[in-house]
Amino acid sequence: MIGTVLDAILMLLLVSAIAYGVRLDRRLKAVKEGQAAFAGAIAELNTAAGRAESALKTLRDAGQETDLLHDRIVKARALKQELEALIAREGREIRTAVAARPEPVADEAPRAAAPSDLFEKVESLAVAPGVKPEAVDRFAPVLQALAANHAAKQSLNRARRSLDEDLFAA
Repeated sequence: MIGTVLDAILMLLLVSAIAYGVRLDRRLKAVKEGQAAFAGAIAELNTAAGRAESALKTLRDAGQETDLLHDRIVKARALKQELEALIAREGREIRTAVAARPEPVADEAPRAAAPSDLFEKVESLAVAPGVKPEAVDRFAPVLQALAANHAAKQSLNRARRSLDEDLFAA
């Protein structure tokens, strides 16, 4: 009889151990699923961090290019002021050279001076009759400044297009 009671108690303990094992197994499965989801979240976070790092590098490069363009613009403005001073000083000689040129035909319509037209006009004034060679040497910075201004505008436009493309690509 004691053997039967002990067998019954042992069976109850075994059944409770099995039930506890099943419950523990379910909890372990939930932990493993949570661990897998956590590993996926970490992988996504690493990918996002990589994209953010590359975006920061692109932004830093664009900032450096912007600084270079700003320096060029500042130099171009300083050159423009210097050229304006040169032109003001040589104004009298330019006026006499223009006065020596023949009058335009009456049916020609006046038009706005494009940068290329201005460049050509300054070049033609440099070789106009009655202009001193010293004045021609003073025109060289004007021509260089016009070319530098045009190059700076083109570079700035390229940089703006590049920044717009990068901005809209993201």
